[in-house]
Amino acid sequence: MSARTARHPAAVALAAGTGLVLAALLLWSARLPVVHQHAPAMASMAARPGTKVTQISSHAIPDVKGKRMTALLVDFPPGAFSPEHHHEASLTVYVLKGTIRSQLAGEPPQIYTVGQSFYEPLGATHLFAENMSQTEDAQILAVMVHDEGARLTVYH
Repeated sequence: MSARTARHPAAVALAAGTGLVLAALLLWSARLPVVHQHAPAMASMAARPGTKVTQISSHAIPDVKGKRMTALLVDFPPGAFSPEHHHEASLTVYVLKGTIRSQLAGEPPQIYTVGQSFYEPLGATHLFAENMSQTEDAQILAVMVHDEGARLTVYH
């Protein structure tokens, strides 16, 4: 567990509780529509595959006016790369499959494996995320808390 995760008890609690609902989410997630697919924008990344994002749930939070909680599955084919972006949301990411290398602005790159999680504060610049394997898929569950109408991912 990274120092960043250890500083965020909510992220740790969410990761611990995720195992209880994860199986149910994954059983029916294959039937859900793809929200978007991302192909790397940078010329040097043009040969690398992008990610596929599938929204698995989104609900208003009744006791917090104007807020929603949205869960996304993000699939990283072998070698996939997601370039610099930010989220108009606070989110916890949980690694379901594979090994992800990721970096937030102002922090060193981090490597996360199955069962690990990390937190991204509202508006933090995510410099990149990538599947470290050239042969195996990787997948993450991102759970976001955001304002109604927020842009969940904004590529730079």
